[in-house]
Amino acid sequence: MLVVITYDVNTEDAAGRKRLRRIAKECVNYGQRVQNSVFECLLDAAQCRLLQAKLCSIMDEERDSLRFYYLGKQYEKKIEHFGCKAGYRPEDPLII
Repeated sequence: MLVVITYDVNTEDAAGRKRLRRIAKECVNYGQRVQNSVFECLLDAAQCRLLQAKLCSIMDEERDSLRFYYLGKQYEKKIEHFGCKAGYRPEDPLII
């Protein structure tokens, strides 16, 4: 299933900036960054629960916010892209 993960981390102090980097690093391990704090991740249910647990253990519940949007397997019909950055298909191979 395709899951869109967004986050807002309070970066007023050094600890917040560290949390921001750690959350982004975890998300990069599971998906593609599509905007600064937005990732599209192709996950199965177990991977999704694992990633949620990792991110929730990093975040500060009093100062930060995480959102998971579950687009399912028919996500192509649910996403429209406009603008300069080219879209991509999460199931296609990534060449690094």
